[in-house]
Amino acid sequence: MSNYDASKIQVLKGLEAVRKRPGMYVGSTGIRGLHHLVWEIVDNSIDEAMAGFASCVFLTITKNGSIIVEDDGRGIPVAIHPKTGKSTLETVLTILHAGGKFDSDTYKVSGGLHGVGASVVNALSDVLEAWVYRNGKIYHIKFKNGGKPIDELKIIGESQKTGTKIMFHPDYSLMDKNEFDFEAISDRLKQTAYLNKGLKLVVNDERTKISKEFCFKGGIIEYVNELNNSKEKIGENIIYAEGKTLGDDGEIIVEVAMQYNTGFQSNIVSYVNNISTIEGGTHEQGFQDSLTRIFNSYAGNNKLFKNENEKLSRTDVLEGLTAIISIKHIDPIFEGQTKSKMVNKDTRMATNKIISESLEKFMLENPKEAKKIIEKTLLAQRARFAAQTAREVTRRKTVFDVGYLPGKLADCSSKNSEITELYIVEGDSAGGSAKLGRNREIQAILPLRGKVINSEKARIDKIFANNEIASMITALGTGVGEEFNINKLRYHKIVIMTDADVDGSHIRILLLTFFYRYLRQLVEYGFIYIAQPPLYKITEGKKSVYVYTDEEKDKHLNSIQSSKNISIQRYKGLGEMDPEQLWETTMNPENRKMLQVQIEDAAQADLTFSILMGEDVEPRRNFINENAKYVEIDV
Repeated sequence: MSNYDASKIQVLKGLEAVRKRPGMYVGSTGIRGLHHLVWEIVDNSIDEAMAGFASCVFLTITKNGSIIVEDDGRGIPVAIHPKTGKSTLETVLTILHAGGKFDSDTYKVSGGLHGVGASVVNALSDVLEAWVYRNGKIYHIKFKNGGKPIDELKIIGESQKTGTKIMFHPDYSLMDKNEFDFEAISDRLKQTAYLNKGLKLVVNDERTKISKEFCFKGGIIEYVNELNNSKEKIGENIIYAEGKTLGDDGEIIVEVAMQYNTGFQSNIVSYVNNISTIEGGTHEQGFQDSLTRIFNSYAGNNKLFKNENEKLSRTDVLEGLTAIISIKHIDPIFEGQTKSKMVNKDTRMATNKIISESLEKFMLENPKEAKKIIEKTLLAQRARFAAQTAREVTRRKTVFDVGYLPGKLADCSSKNSEITELYIVEGDSAGGSAKLGRNREIQAILPLRGKVINSEKARIDKIFANNEIASMITALGTGVGEEFNINKLRYHKIVIMTDADVDGSHIRILLLTFFYRYLRQLVEYGFIYIAQPPLYKITEGKKSVYVYTDEEKDKHLNSIQSSKNISIQRYKGLGEMDPEQLWETTMNPENRKMLQVQIEDAAQADLTFSILMGEDVEPRRNFINENAKYVEIDV
């Protein structure tokens, strides 16, 4: 047994800690972590824009896979830093927690809260160069192999412009080898442009010679217009509120744009200092407080309720609402598993106050539209009452009371939700194979026998009356809506397992639509997975290999092309596999491949579900045409 003494305690200097544990700083070494490097540098430029010193940000993906980000802000200071004895630019790029984000005079609000961004990117790059345009001069410094300076900061020319340019190339000895995703980067920049009206953002991909430019003078008003574009709107006006108020730590800036549509889903997207708060928080609570109070007051004063005791709930006023909430706060505090839930108490009152003033004014000045909105919320209220009866079917006395589980569920024996898995399987045939092939201790099987309702087109009462939906909610144990409690989740892996054909894809998107619309936290916390059954079984003599894509099939066939005794079986459905094959290929934790469903951008996810599953045909046709190149077609 080795001795545990002082010599075993490691002290990592400078950026060594980042290179030792990259995932701690950028989330992962995979594709998400790779793009996190881009966001860190971009966010520094956006902070200059929020401070009022930058109007343009240019991002370039070079042919060799480097990223260049340039802004026209003040330029990072270059003078010798009093504490480090190095130039301030080198200090910012090589020392963790060194930055202007801790000084409220430099940045009143900031998206980069921890001051580690630029130095972490340097640590995880094999090359990073910085140019600063400041004081009529051009300054340059270069680093290699994780932040080691090649030379001291130098003046390399003269220029009257100001700003900062950063170029970096990821160190793929530390990061997984992945390509930068142009669409993911452009989507992020587009979203940022919406949140900073008038800011020009340009992304250029030298690999494909594709370039996009974003600049929205209307800001989040244009954002709401895009999100509601495929929906039937209630009135043509977008309600807009903007204002400032004093909070506990200083000034709070609130900006909200909202519009109702005839659909049944709400799409509330909120941000704090350009950071997406997908778990909501106090700013969303203040927004909902305002809507509920103002609408109840308006409906009461205009005698729109059937009786005096009638009241609209938060759920009622959110149905069919698309809204963007953007807060600027000096000292935002976050909590939650994804660190994206705002908890500052002062933002609840600030949001409530500023929205209430604008909303009351709008309702008084637009009585016809106001009445239509209230009528919409009253219909939602009646559906809520009807849904309460339907929801009784999904309730259970205790989480593990088998007497209340759906009869078609083949449950597992373990009651430890951290290790248990629920497979939602298409059809009785596949369900039978899954039941026989599973690990009975940790894997439960729920076959789908009837039609899954389209949650995008139906009201809540119809959804909960659907047998397949009711069975899923009961099996999961969390409840739904106001009763939802994630601590009662019976399985920490919920696996959608459908056939690899058009019908299977349709069932999969119906299930994902339901989870996203009514059990979104299961998606946000990473509990939802998609099984990846093999497409082919390739047999050479007595040896069989399963492959999951056409590319894998071609690669394997090329490797055994001298053999003549080859047979290829194409699996059209899960039912074609016997229990042993299904276990071996798709359910065995040691061999299986599964995709975890994740939400990078809640607004874009909402728009995609609305397009794919909504009433409007034209946006769906356009979406399919634009994305058909990414789809594998089996003929």
